[in-house]
Amino acid sequence: MKHFIQFAFLLFFSFSIQAQDKKAKALLDEVTAKVKSYDNIQIDFKYSLNNSKENINQESKGNVILKGNQYVLNFMGITKIFDGKKSYTIVPEDEEISISSVDDNDENAITPSKMLTFFNKGYKYAWDITQNIKGRKIQYIKLTPLSSKDQRKEILLGIDIQTKHIYNLIETGKNGTKTTIVVNSFKTNQPLSKNQFTFVQSKYPKYYINKLD
Repeated sequence: MKHFIQFAFLLFFSFSIQAQDKKAKALLDEVTAKVKSYDNIQIDFKYSLNNSKENINQESKGNVILKGNQYVLNFMGITKIFDGKKSYTIVPEDEEISISSVDDNDENAITPSKMLTFFNKGYKYAWDITQNIKGRKIQYIKLTPLSSKDQRKEILLGIDIQTKHIYNLIETGKNGTKTTIVVNSFKTNQPLSKNQFTFVQSKYPKYYINKLD
């Protein structure tokens, strides 16, 4: 009888875990569908990196405008423009612009647009805690990389239950480094200039142009 109870408990626990995993996948699918439904997205975010052992503590703010696979990213004093074919990295401090081709079909190419749906491949999902943050119900999904070579231990993805938008991301590395991104503003379907994602070289007459390919 004792062994039967233990077996029944393990069976129930296994079914419970599977149900939670399905809930996590279903919520992530809703987030992906919501992102793909917008014509464009504008995000203001806060970034922080902390490693107490290495005495590292960095904070910065940034913003990004996304439309399909095109984007303009401003982060840490650098502007990066992708017009759908080429990537332009503008570094005012060095007065340098790097130009390179990007294959958007390359699964290993990390772009801002993919950062909103990166979780669709390569992770195990788990339903985690729920928190009330500034009147918003944030549900966390724990993502564990499937590859043993991945230097990330886990990622906690916070999702606003009402809007199905990503609120924050907390990434913990195997070396103890914790990276946090908090979305301060998430706007959609805003009016954009037709040249929003066009690189205009004449704006940078003194810059050195570094063509990488």
